[in-house]
Formats: sequence, C-alpha cells, structure tokens
Amino acid sequence: MISAEDFKKCPVCGSVRLIYDPERGEIVCTACGYVVAQNIIDSGPEWRAFDADQRVKRGRVGAPMTMMIHDKGLSSTIDWKNKDIHGHDISGTMRAKMYRLRKWQRRIRVSDAAERNLAFALSELDRMASQLGLPRNIKEMAAALYRKAVMERLIRGRSIEGVTAACLYAACRMAKVPRTLDEIEEVARVDKKEIGRSYRFIARELHLRLTPTSPIDYVSRFADQLGLSERTKNRAVKILQKAIKLGLTSGRGPMGVAAAALYIASVLEGEKKTQREVAEVAHVTEVTVRNRYKELVERLNIRLSL
Repeated sequence: MISAEDFKKCPVCGSVRLIYDPERGEIVCTACGYVVAQNIIDSGPEWRAFDADQRVKRGRVGAPMTMMIHDKGLSSTIDWKNKDIHGHDISGTMRAKMYRLRKWQRRIRVSDAAERNLAFALSELDRMASQLGLPRNIKEMAAALYRKAVMERLIRGRSIEGVTAACLYAACRMAKVPRTLDEIEEVARVDKKEIGRSYRFIARELHLRLTPTSPIDYVSRFADQLGLSERTKNRAVKILQKAIKLGLTSGRGPMGVAAAALYIASVLEGEKKTQREVAEVAHVTEVTVRNRYKELVERLNIRLSL
C-alpha cells in the first residue's frame, strides 16, 4: 500500500518540499505544483471527531503497547463496575461469576516466575522514576534494558532492586538527563555500592557504550531549580563548551563544573546566586564550586565584578 512516507522528492524539479493533501489523497510539490502521487488510501479512522471527548468515545482501540507493564499491556482486563453493556446492574449470580473470572484473570496474567519477576521489577522502576520526576521515555528505556537483562539471564544471583536501579541510572545517562548514584540511592531500596556494581555488570554484559557524563547535561536542571533564565542557561553552556575545548573538565566532577559555570553565568547576567545556593542544588560542597569557579575564571579570562 502506498503511503505519504514513500515519496521523498519531486521527480520533475527535485524539490523535497512535498505536502500531503488528505482531502484529495494527493502529494503535491510546493515548488512546481506537480502532483507526485494521487489516490493514496487514507489509513486513518473512518469517523471524524471535533474534540477530545468525541475521539475517546469513537475510538475502538486500546492503550498503546508499553514496556512498563510485564505483558506489555496486551492482555485483557475485566472491569469492576458490575454493569452490563447498557449500564444496568447485573444479577447476583452473574456478579459472583464475574468475581471468579476476575480472580482467575488476575492470576493467569502473572503465570510463571519470570513474569512475577518482571511485574515486581517494573512496578519498582515506575516508583523510582516517578519519585525522581523522570519522563515516560526514560521509564520505557529502563524497562527495555531490564527486559534485555532478564532475557540474557543476568538477574540470577543479584537483587531485583539493585538491577532495576542500575537500569534506571543507565537509561538516564543514555537519554542525556543524568542522575547521580546518590540521587538514585535516595529513592532505591539498595545502597550506592550495590547500584554501582550492578550497573558496571550490566553495562559490560549488554555492551552498553556510554560516554562520560558532560557538565552541559546538568545545566538545564540546575538552572531550573535555581530559577535562572534561559539567557543565563545559554551563557553557562557557552562557558562549558569553551572549558571542554580547552580540556578544563577532564578529571573533574561534572556536577561541580556545571555548578561553577552556572554561578559565573548568573553573575554575568545579573541574576547572581550565592555559592551555597548553587552547591546545594548540585549536591557538591561550596569548596568544590569555589575551586572550579577560580579555574574557569582564570583559564577562560572571564572578568567578574562581584
């Protein structure tokens, strides 16, 4: 079946500026007006909806597949409302029957040890990610990593909590929204040492190629917590880019360097924060912020009027 994605450029003028007209089922070149394709079948629904409520009522599909549920959300559930299709209450006999059906449905959804493992681990993963305020894509990424670890039989002999926390830590680094081991430890049920050990094991066995965390990855989060403007964020990023180019960040903790760059940017942009405020947000000491700040100011020739 032909779709709008099959056409990349106009065969007449070579332009890539193509638009799809769903009313006519045509793809038209905006540069020369040539009709690249016509009579394209619309793969969308046959009904129309004018608001969100209508879309929900008329839709005949379930929720999308997700890695965050042990069966990927593909199994059925029996509703607890005890109503029939017309909204009327069902009889006592039918209610007892439905109760038994729900009970067995719940049992067969988690049938073996591997599924019980997944169900517990994914609920733990969701709890930790929610407490850290992480977005859904990172949850999905961490769940996919954990599933892969289960398939490779890497969980045996290790705590589920430790491997789950390690997968979440790895997913954060992969998505460029890093969290420190200390932050993961605060919401996990295992200590930092166990999380680090599990992370190194998983990274080695699953061949994860994770680059060292960049100080730039921390700037946005720290700036939001400090209430700094976008202008100050951009200034801090530019300072860090220069520092990275000169090799000033190698061998330094990324959080301390990011905190120092934000402190300098806040002073330059007239939104000054104290070193203590910046240090508390970055979970480093004031001495670390002060040392990194002095290095950046001296090596980058930044003039500050404190």
